[in-house]
Amino acid sequence: MAKKASAKTKQKSMEESLWDSANKLRGTVESSEYKHVVLGLIFLKFVSDKFEERKEELVAEGKEKFIDMKEFYNMKNIFYLPEESRWSYVISHAKQDDIALKIDTALNTIEKNNPSLKGALPDNYFSRLGLDASKLSSLLDAINNINTIADKEEDVVGRVYEYFLGKFAAAEGKGGGEFYTPKCVVNLLAEMLEPFKGKIYDPCCGSGGMFVQSIKFVESHHGNKKDISIYGQEYTATTYKLAKMNLAIRGIAANLGDVPADTFFKDQHPDLKADYILANPPFNQKEWRGADELTDDSRWDGYEVPPTGNANYAWIMHMVSKLSENGTAGFVLANGSMSSNTSGEGAIRKKMIENDLVDCMIALPGQLFYTTQIPVCLWFLTKNKGEDKEHGYRNRKGETLFIDARNMGTMVDRTHKELTQEDISEITKTYHAWRGEAKDGSYEDKAGFCKSAKLEDITKHDFVLTPGRYVGAVEEEDDGIPFETKMTELTQTLYTQMKQSAELDDVIHKNMEALGYGE
Repeated sequence: MAKKASAKTKQKSMEESLWDSANKLRGTVESSEYKHVVLGLIFLKFVSDKFEERKEELVAEGKEKFIDMKEFYNMKNIFYLPEESRWSYVISHAKQDDIALKIDTALNTIEKNNPSLKGALPDNYFSRLGLDASKLSSLLDAINNINTIADKEEDVVGRVYEYFLGKFAAAEGKGGGEFYTPKCVVNLLAEMLEPFKGKIYDPCCGSGGMFVQSIKFVESHHGNKKDISIYGQEYTATTYKLAKMNLAIRGIAANLGDVPADTFFKDQHPDLKADYILANPPFNQKEWRGADELTDDSRWDGYEVPPTGNANYAWIMHMVSKLSENGTAGFVLANGSMSSNTSGEGAIRKKMIENDLVDCMIALPGQLFYTTQIPVCLWFLTKNKGEDKEHGYRNRKGETLFIDARNMGTMVDRTHKELTQEDISEITKTYHAWRGEAKDGSYEDKAGFCKSAKLEDITKHDFVLTPGRYVGAVEEEDDGIPFETKMTELTQTLYTQMKQSAELDDVIHKNMEALGYGE
């Protein structure tokens, strides 16, 4: 059962305070536009802080003569910033009427001096937007305070960036889904897949949240982020920029393709075979191809061609085509994908099940997404369910795990819910134990929550993958009282209540008559 968040008043976090300051200054600028203003400035603040730290480090090492040489910054994965692109320069001119132009110049100069940021930063955005100079100056002051707050830490700006992405997604509603997946869902995907080493891919990467969380997972488990390579693709140009900035802030090297592009028509990584795929494709995407387009595409070989009216199975087949022989994919889709038989989708799903690609299915609770009320689920696919001694996986060929997590989660406000870390741990430990990982103990079916099903079980259910069909109902504890005794007690209670009801009716009738309203 979903729990309610504590109503106890708490002190606002740095992110909340900064959001309040920034939001007051927004004025008439749309949230969809304003996010680029705020996030662009947070990025500028971050790269400047890193530049100044490295500069001071060089001075402390007696290498003053190298402080204006790019190479001595690049070797530490830090962007070199000419004078006019540094935060100190921008903030010193914050009260001037041409501050928007100076910010644009700073961002353009950073991009020109650092090829890895090509196409990442807003291009003359501040000048074109026409934001009031005094409001922009106040916003600069608010962001400038990041480095004076007591809880400053290594990833403070990354934390702020992530927080603002979530707030902008909530503010934009449906449109926010283009660039943001709820943090708890991303955490669950990363914890399930355990991407310690190899190639990670997201074919619709949004602002790069899957990559950020994958790196966090590796670091939190004392792994080495250099052991993973990141590949992604994003169609929307503005979101592509958000992803590049988000990853740059974290110092994460990634190949997002040369340009923003349609994954189905202009695959930026045609030869990629990924070890891990994490994704949140657009739900129920319509008209993703023309009626005569991509009908002979190799990604659908052996399967029906995905219908034009819904891209769910096109995304699935694309990801299957990108998996290495031992790769695993985890992704979010609308619940309809688990049971739809429309336009050949049922035939595709049946073939996938017969080919033993489906490893695990999870039904998620509602209200997790700010951007949609559509119920969602998680799919986990793999090309190899055989024994894997390196990772400690047992042979699970012909088996699929179903988890019904619909009753999990905590309400964080009137309309939205989050999975807690305890929820995430229970789900992931169940999956890992089922796979045979010794660290998570032995697996057992749990009525109402999880069930390991065989191919014949799924066949009996007409290849529908909805977990509720398999896990059954929660078993109620037997209190030891015989049925006959319970019925006698319930009957006596019922007769007593009926007698009391009749007595109350009689009192009401008498009172009504006394008032002159009798029958």
